Amino acid sequence: MKIFVAGATGQTGRNIVRQLVDRDISVKALVRDTDRAKAILPNSVELIVGDVLTPVTFDSHLSDCSVLICATGASPSLDPTGPYQVDYQGTKNLVDIAKNNKIEHFILVSSLCVSKFLHPLNLFWLVLYWKKQAETYIQASGLNYTIVRPGGLKNEDNSEPIVMKSADTLFDGSIPRAKVAQVCVEAIFQPEAKSKIVEIVTDSAAESQTWEQLFSNII
Repeated sequence: MKIFVAGATGQTGRNIVRQLVDRDISVKALVRDTDRAKAILPNSVELIVGDVLTPVTFDSHLSDCSVLICATGASPSLDPTGPYQVDYQGTKNLVDIAKNNKIEHFILVSSLCVSKFLHPLNLFWLVLYWKKQAETYIQASGLNYTIVRPGGLKNEDNSEPIVMKSADTLFDGSIPRAKVAQVCVEAIFQPEAKSKIVEIVTDSAAESQTWEQLFSNII
């Protein structure tokens, strides 16, 4: 098994890559800056220099991969086209290339509240709106997919159980990036994770469940 990770040097992406490597899974990481990637990612990772907005830079590198994990996200900036370009067009490019290369499973890191157009985060160049458009494109693509919608992202891990709910049922809460990465990696191995949108946060009062239980409970 070989996994292609887009957004591999981001805060969440690097957690995903490390957890895959810890499981002895081969990883191809799409990166824009080789030196930065070498400083962040494990040495065993194969670095692919490219950009989600330029499909020709990564198209040929997906042919030997079975899973694509997209953890990209527009960086805060004054460019009003950023979320459209990265969160929608970039993801759309990845989906199209994944289809052409017969990728078996496409996993997307999205966000809670993408269906709420009037959410305050949409004041930042419609970032949630464009994430939702990307989700819709994946769902219509014919690919096996898992869309992961985390709550507010924390860099520090915690021991709180993961709460996993169906689409548009969680509207607040937070979760460590390491646990978002866990959900993405476990989705690869859980048959019940396919063709589902899962919303995730952590809650100290929640009951711990197995991965099979978490994904099986999602409609």
